[in-house]
Amino acid sequence: MQLAHKIRLTPTADQEVYFWQASGTARKTWNWALDEWNKQYAAGKKPSAASLKKQFNAIKYDLFPWMKGIHRDAHAQPFAFLGKAWNKFFSDIKAGKKANEPQFKKKGKCKDSFYVANDKFRVDGFTVVLPIIGKVIMTEKLRFQGKIMSGTVSRTANKWFLSIQVDVPESQAWKPRTGDAIVGVDLGIKAAATLSTGESIKAPKPLKKALRRLRIRQRSISRKLEAAKVKVGLKPKQRIPKGTKIPVSLNRKKASEAVARLHVHIASIRKNFLHKITTRICRENQTIVIEDLNVAGMLKNDKLSRAISDIGFGEFRRQLEYKKLIFGNDLIIADRWFPSSKLCSVCGWKNDALQLKDREWVCHECGTIHDRDVNAAVNLEQLPVASSSEGENVGKDTPVSYEPRPVRNSERELTVNTSVHF
Repeated sequence: MQLAHKIRLTPTADQEVYFWQASGTARKTWNWALDEWNKQYAAGKKPSAASLKKQFNAIKYDLFPWMKGIHRDAHAQPFAFLGKAWNKFFSDIKAGKKANEPQFKKKGKCKDSFYVANDKFRVDGFTVVLPIIGKVIMTEKLRFQGKIMSGTVSRTANKWFLSIQVDVPESQAWKPRTGDAIVGVDLGIKAAATLSTGESIKAPKPLKKALRRLRIRQRSISRKLEAAKVKVGLKPKQRIPKGTKIPVSLNRKKASEAVARLHVHIASIRKNFLHKITTRICRENQTIVIEDLNVAGMLKNDKLSRAISDIGFGEFRRQLEYKKLIFGNDLIIADRWFPSSKLCSVCGWKNDALQLKDREWVCHECGTIHDRDVNAAVNLEQLPVASSSEGENVGKDTPVSYEPRPVRNSERELTVNTSVHF
């Protein structure tokens, strides 16, 4: 199993300048390769990542002499990434999925990062030795023992990170569970997760708490932008014409960095909460049952989209899908149309009149008073699965009995290779 550890770096001023230059080199190479790919494809040729790389290597130092000061991995790996992007695009078209073509990367609008091959750097305690710039201090040690596969230096707000991908032995990647129970998990807004045990887990909702500060800092950027537009002869609130460059003052740059830091703070709180709850659920249970939520469709609701995004439904499922390999869980995805909230978990009667605003309801058959979220979680726990494989959508047809096979911790094996980010 391949696991990735993302570690914050504390570079010197000169090292940080190199990080910016290497990231810009990777972006420039990607844009050149994508432009050349499009030209050749429009001319009826069949471009490939290898041929474009060979063509670029023959002319890069003549066109871009400043690339001599940047390690070659930064302007070699983008071709491989572009090839993978086009392969995914064409495979999605063949599969009938929504396909998106690779896009050009614009400075200031894309993520700054560059690749480093595994044989070009080494980790020694709290330091990493990178090509050209030498030793860079890390805030923590690499937590995994195994063969280092690759490294990626990236920037988030004003901080730099090194993500190290390690091929970890199964004995180290595997983590024991403390229980072998079955649990149903119902995601919601009032409570981020309601378990079939009756426990309700509240979300920190960091965006809601920081919304006022975020608006204040964004207004500060807007005022500085309007002032810059006036200096170049534009009217206030006038749309910037295409090709017009607005000078960026130092104060405007500081204001933008303040907004970026606040966004990172919000995202970190949300991710920390999700990691803790998903790890706990996987550690304490053998079988986990969740719903196949249409998150993209839910986000189209103007009244609920912000609250849904503030919890992170999609990230919750993503973390469960890779942590099940570490803890040896069985993850069952209930069908999107399974009426978990409308079914009585005691007698099975279906309440077709139940609306989203109804948080409690009474079963007309057995008289049981249900909490909407707890009842949905219990129905997910009791969801029968007869002949479905792990991870498939179940629960659409008539339920039948489901008795999971107990699996001892010593019996579990990790046989799937995947890249896991903590």
